[in-house]
Amino acid sequence: MGREARLKIISAKGLHYRKLNEEIRKTLEEGYQQIRIIDVNGQRYIGDGLTFPDRILEIYGTPGNDLGAFMNGLTIRVFGNAQDGVGNTMNDGEIVIYGSVGDLMGYGMRGGKIFVKGSAGYRIGIHMKEYENKIPIIVIGGNTGDFLGEYMAGGRIIVLNLDAREEATGYFCGSGIHGGIIYVRGNVPDYKLGKEIKVLEINEDDMNFLQNILLEFSNYFKIDIDYIMDEQFYKLVPYNKRPYGKLYTY
Repeated sequence: MGREARLKIISAKGLHYRKLNEEIRKTLEEGYQQIRIIDVNGQRYIGDGLTFPDRILEIYGTPGNDLGAFMNGLTIRVFGNAQDGVGNTMNDGEIVIYGSVGDLMGYGMRGGKIFVKGSAGYRIGIHMKEYENKIPIIVIGGNTGDFLGEYMAGGRIIVLNLDAREEATGYFCGSGIHGGIIYVRGNVPDYKLGKEIKVLEINEDDMNFLQNILLEFSNYFKIDIDYIMDEQFYKLVPYNKRPYGKLYTY
């Protein structure tokens, strides 16, 4: 296949989500390295369950719920906003969103990375977990709604609150958390935290991790890394690994 065939443009205008997803899978199986989907208007399940490492899916418009759910390897770039359930139970790959997202992003996520330039809704990263040697990562440039990291069991969430229009997180941040780490740029008021979470200052290892992953964020969204790092970060971690153990066992 020649170089001219490596990019294919698909118009999603008027397409049912099943037809669109069939066309995406067929195009990837034909060997195209990059697909550009235009006129996307709420079609659901784009990229779900796909395993095509080193392939790129560009989306222009607003994809519907469960973008990249169960994804095993693909790079998805959304030049707009996305709806609920982005990266639901995602195993691997990368999702980059140049706008904002709805609720439930990263639900049960166990691998891969999600970068969001804007803000996110409620219950981001709930039940997120580390699977074998995979550590899922979510980076949010704006702020989040309530229940960030609820029942989180592993992984890393970073909230930058770059616009500083509101506080970085909503209420009940880390409620039920028993694994993983949430990093917040700027302080998080105690009254917004779940009772299972504590706040620590970051150490050198944390700083190295943040510098590396936020350099990726900076490169995607053309936001100066020095500006991003020119603010205190705090680390939110669980008090213990079994916060509700006494409720269910003797």
